[in-house]
Amino acid sequence: MKKILALLLALAMLLALAACGRSAAPAATPPAADQPAEQPAEAPAPAEEPASVKEVELIVFAAASMTETMTEIKALYEAANPGVIITCNFDSSGTLKTQIQENAECDLFISAAPKQMNALDSSCDSEKNPDGLDFVLQGSRVNLLENKVALVVPDGNPKGVESFDQLVELFKAGDVLFAMGNSDVPVGQYTQKILAFFELSEEDLAAKKLITYGSNVKEVTTQVKEGSVDCGVVYATDAFSAGLTIVDTATKDMCGQVIYPAAVLNVSKNPEAAKAFLDYLQGPEAAAVFESVGFSPAS
Repeated sequence: MKKILALLLALAMLLALAACGRSAAPAATPPAADQPAEQPAEAPAPAEEPASVKEVELIVFAAASMTETMTEIKALYEAANPGVIITCNFDSSGTLKTQIQENAECDLFISAAPKQMNALDSSCDSEKNPDGLDFVLQGSRVNLLENKVALVVPDGNPKGVESFDQLVELFKAGDVLFAMGNSDVPVGQYTQKILAFFELSEEDLAAKKLITYGSNVKEVTTQVKEGSVDCGVVYATDAFSAGLTIVDTATKDMCGQVIYPAAVLNVSKNPEAAKAFLDYLQGPEAAAVFESVGFSPAS
């Protein structure tokens, strides 16, 4: 019996030792409290659309004698300045001045003579601006170009006109038909000065039907080009553009300098854009176009 008890006691002790020697399973490590959870990657921001170019329209009133050059310069400027659209109105400076006076929309005015610009400039005295008109933006006016007044003949020069001196003799003989601009346009006013220089009466010559008229320089040019007259007075630049032969050029003593003033108008809706274009007209690219037909910088 004692042996059985001793055996059972030994067996119990062996079981207890086995239980103590068995290692416990390690506990799972909880995630660190300060470790942030992974965030999904941000989607790339959409590409910004290019800002649209603000469109600006400039309305330019320019003397008819600038038709070819300004048309070319307009294309150059618009190509270099996207969003700028230039609309040109070409006519005699007198007609353009009247349109401005009657509140036609215009940003920049280029006249073929100071007279028409003076009549719109409040800084001029009452002799030059008798109506006291105020359309010129002060500080913007410049003398842009100089031209020449030329005596031109049709192809072949049927009458054989060679100079102003010879023209005077033909007038006295009543043996010539001559084209000139109306008295309200600059080319006509320069021609009147030439006639006065030679002490010729325009009224008498017109009464003898020795003179025909054009409402602007382009009309005079066309009369000569078509051979409907023996000769005429136009600007040297128009003679070049039309392919006419120049037989003589008027001196300063005959008609003074032929200056083209330009100015931004104070009624302009886009004065800064107009100033920028006027600056361009005084730059090298525009100068190359002007000089290619005979204009020169105003001196």
